[in-house]
Amino acid sequence: MPEEVVQDWSDFYKFFVETELEDNDRLIFEWSIRQTYIALGNMMTAAAQIGIDSCPIEGFDKKQVTAILQNEGIINGDDFGVACMVAFGYRQKDPYRPQTRQHLDEIVEWR
Repeated sequence: MPEEVVQDWSDFYKFFVETELEDNDRLIFEWSIRQTYIALGNMMTAAAQIGIDSCPIEGFDKKQVTAILQNEGIINGDDFGVACMVAFGYRQKDPYRPQTRQHLDEIVEWR
């Protein structure tokens, strides 16, 4: 992006954080978590388009995951936090599901 566009966006986010989130670290982190779901949804959609299944994951021990990522040198815990996880993979076989929908002419009556 052109430098002036980067500067405009930086100024916008700075204003947003300083006025809307009131320099509250927890509120900023919670807002950031919600922002990750935008990227997460795009990643999962893109994966599905190329035949890769995915599953978003919450309900994990954030402290333990953060410790593992820190020990591996992946993140600095003071600068980053874990919002969610996602698993990607290929299914071993397609699930067989018989059609459960009724035909339209069986459930709709036209008059």
